Amino acid sequence: MPHRIIDPDGWAPAKGYANGVLTDDGHLFVGGQIGWNAAQRFETHDFIGQMTQALRNILQVVEEAGGTAADITRLTWYVTDKKEYLSRQSEVGAAYRSVLGRHFPAMTMVVVADLIEDEALVEIEATAVLSP
Repeated sequence: MPHRIIDPDGWAPAKGYANGVLTDDGHLFVGGQIGWNAAQRFETHDFIGQMTQALRNILQVVEEAGGTAADITRLTWYVTDKKEYLSRQSEVGAAYRSVLGRHFPAMTMVVVADLIEDEALVEIEATAVLSP
């Protein structure tokens, strides 16, 4: 099999997408994660809270595939409010480090008009390379 689907135990089933896809050569592609929990419910409507949860979700997919935060090679962020992101940089940094430590992969930030889930303020996708 050329790849396997990665869905962490206890997560509500993904509908129409995969949370993660791991290839035979160790490349893990993590689908866009938003700030909801394993039951697909938002516990916060705060940008920092949702960002932190999205990063936790990414890390959980990476760990389910057998990796660690250090294996993450790329993050692409989609945010709906550029001004809030910029005005909360110190909180963003603290929240990021609380989940991923001082590991800083290649990153892209994109400001978007909206996300598919109405309550979502941020969506983050990732790529990781795991040792075979």
